[in-house]
Amino acid sequence: MSATSPTAGRRHFVLHRWPTALGLAVAILSLVTGSNQESLAITLSVAAVCYLAAAALGEPWTVWPAALGASLVVVVSELIGMSWWAGLGGTAVVLVVVGLALRVSRSALLAQTLAVAGFGGAALIAVFSTPQVGVVVAGLALASHAIWDVIHLRRKLVVAPSLAEACIFLDVPLGLGLIVLAFVS
Repeated sequence: MSATSPTAGRRHFVLHRWPTALGLAVAILSLVTGSNQESLAITLSVAAVCYLAAAALGEPWTVWPAALGASLVVVVSELIGMSWWAGLGGTAVVLVVVGLALRVSRSALLAQTLAVAGFGGAALIAVFSTPQVGVVVAGLALASHAIWDVIHLRRKLVVAPSLAEACIFLDVPLGLGLIVLAFVS
């Protein structure tokens, strides 16, 4: 087949849309396995912290390892008896200090720090609320994080476009899907 065949075109499209597929797969897996207000809050907080990490390090590609690192912070925090949100909060403070020491873009660092404060605040409200209120707060905050993802994707700033794309297709279906499931169940 030639490189311009319909099959080659579809294959090219699919290969270049792997972030979309990854985001949707994680959202669906999370919905099927029983996410709740706390898992939504964790997802929201990890997203904000990994964006902060990329800004603090001044390298967009670092957002992928930062997503893994922030997830590990959640697990390790819980294993040592600390709340996950305290672990991520401490990580955020360290990242701001690192960003200041590395003299990265102050505007990017400030924007991501404010995003961590805003999204992290919504996550805490969700965690300390009743289950239905918590799901709505965390779900809406997570879905609204997709606006942040779109801004970064379109401007190709701070984070790798592939992660911003994956987050869009994770944040909206997971955030809104869990709200719907909470009221249908």
